[in-house]
Amino acid sequence: MEAVGERGNLSGVGHILLVLSGKGGVGKSTISTELALALRHVGKKVGILDVDLCGPSIPQMLKVQGKGVHQCDSGWVPVFVDQDKSISLMSIGFLLEKPDDAVVWRGPKKNALIKQFISDVTWGDLDFLIVDTPPGTSDEHISTVESLRPYKPLGAVLVTTPQAVSVGDVRRELTFCKKTGLQVIGIVENMSGFVCPHCLECTNLFSKGGGEELARHAGVPFLGCVPLDPQLTQSLEEGRDFIQEFPKSSAFPALAHIAQQILDRTSPQGS
Repeated sequence: MEAVGERGNLSGVGHILLVLSGKGGVGKSTISTELALALRHVGKKVGILDVDLCGPSIPQMLKVQGKGVHQCDSGWVPVFVDQDKSISLMSIGFLLEKPDDAVVWRGPKKNALIKQFISDVTWGDLDFLIVDTPPGTSDEHISTVESLRPYKPLGAVLVTTPQAVSVGDVRRELTFCKKTGLQVIGIVENMSGFVCPHCLECTNLFSKGGGEELARHAGVPFLGCVPLDPQLTQSLEEGRDFIQEFPKSSAFPALAHIAQQILDRTSPQGS
């Protein structure tokens, strides 16, 4: 079999990024989505693989919940979320009969679906595939990393919030990356300030700088701080177009800077 065939449905994917977090509620799915949009903004074609089986929130964020996933000869066809087909998404949310259905499965069944998601989605040509994982370091993560290993993922972006308790959870995530041989691209500190919708001043609601200190301590890159933008949150709640709203938000410059650092790593000089 030729080399392309060995990679199967991932043969047209340039770089694979995993987004990890030690605990839930740090905005990992939001960062995954915003990172995809920031990369799209500079002309990249991006896929999002949502393997957060118990909390698939990305279909709702991108207003494609309820879309059907079609089968073709070589597997599942992902859902395109924009008109020019520059972002595609695969999520368990598309396989549930009702969006509120719970996935009450034991580990082996979850692991089998993750493996199927990695091998059986027909992505076509992508510059980046962003894999949004569940919180923690469970066997689902081991299954994801093991299934992706043959495709040599670029590495992992770790998401934390400024508080020390979240930073402690990321320490465990760093250990997980070390043990599984997954390179850490860097740490993102999310929710690191609140942007007032009236005066646009950024106020630190929590302590600040935990993510940066942890990155320095662990000897991994610190990619940047992303503020909480209530206007962006409101646009999501109201079902407005996240793809259109995101570049206007105060989170956008931070994500554009993070995306640029990832692009620098993938350029010939950066490798």
